[in-house]
Amino acid sequence: NNKSKGLILGLLAGAAGISVALLWLKKHGKSHYFQHIPGLWSTSNGHGFVQDHQGKVVVLQGSQLQILEKFGELLKSVEELKRDVKFLKETIPKLEEQIRDEIRGKNDGRRVSPQHKGLKRKKSETAKEPVEYPSSEEAESEGGYLTAHDTESEDEKRADGSKTKKEADKIRYVLKEADKKHSGSESEKQEGFRMLLNNKEKFENHVEFLWRLARAYSDVYYIESDYEEKKNYASEGKLVAERAIELNDSSAESHRWFAIMCGYMSEYDNVQNKIKNGYLFKEHLDKAIELNPHDPLQYYLLGRWCYEVSRLSWIERKVAATLFGNPPTATVQDALNYFLKAEEMHPGYSKYNYVFLAKCYRDLGQKTKALKYCNDASAIASVTKEDKDAQKDLEVLIASISP
Repeated sequence: NNKSKGLILGLLAGAAGISVALLWLKKHGKSHYFQHIPGLWSTSNGHGFVQDHQGKVVVLQGSQLQILEKFGELLKSVEELKRDVKFLKETIPKLEEQIRDEIRGKNDGRRVSPQHKGLKRKKSETAKEPVEYPSSEEAESEGGYLTAHDTESEDEKRADGSKTKKEADKIRYVLKEADKKHSGSESEKQEGFRMLLNNKEKFENHVEFLWRLARAYSDVYYIESDYEEKKNYASEGKLVAERAIELNDSSAESHRWFAIMCGYMSEYDNVQNKIKNGYLFKEHLDKAIELNPHDPLQYYLLGRWCYEVSRLSWIERKVAATLFGNPPTATVQDALNYFLKAEEMHPGYSKYNYVFLAKCYRDLGQKTKALKYCNDASAIASVTKEDKDAQKDLEVLIASISP
């Protein structure tokens, strides 16, 4: 720039005039700062003179004096730079060793990065030769640290991934055990229920966990005989299934078990809430079938709903019409069709499905078919509590059909 050009021209023009000063500097060494010159005075007319320690005086013109001042400042800056370089040369190796020790402390057993390998090699090669300025070893130390730091970040990511994998493995185990317990004996169902309750806080935001917990509430509801306990299980199970639907409205299982819990709650509510739960049961069961049309349980449940609706009393229909505009409607034939659908999808699906097939044919006046399904139901051993309840209903049913 213009300022730099002016400085260069000034230095050239005054070179002859400062020759004496240069000789003096050469004699006393460049290590002396400008302020160490024994005497420096300036006059009002822009002239100045210096006096050395021997008393000799050199007169300087104004421009020469400025150049000498700038030159002295330059020498001062160079000397300060040398001191800084010396300080860095002494400090950086110590800092490097401190950083290396810190990294070793955090990452014992970690593979040394290529930068650090190069660093050690350079140290051995340059140990015998002193250097004037920071060496490439010192420049690499920062790069080596960053590489170690990056490696640590990768380790943290792997640790996070490992933690996520452990959590995924844990919930897979819990879900697998829940399915296994659900298919087992009553004591196993109760064990599964307790296991799910113990993990509820940990997996309360997992839909697959929640609908299984709702299913477990259904299991213990069916096993329990105490009225208040059954009501509590039905209420809690309904809340859990509702939470699962909130998290994922596309879960067929969540809709199914919410519908089932609504069915249970209708056993404990007044007429108004009983009918309300009936509407909810149908709404969510239809949604479950829409999402998964291949589950025979859902058609069996829909058959049960239709059968119960077909038997609503006059007062219940009136209350439904008053509260909801249109009361739910379904016929025995509708129920029969759904029970047949479940049997078609899974022959011998359940003892209770045969019992309700027999009930529908009895109500429709087809006793021969009714007795046939009574015989099919009798052929299934009564193992679970549901089977035992079905057997009791079957005995009453046979008595109503027989002459």
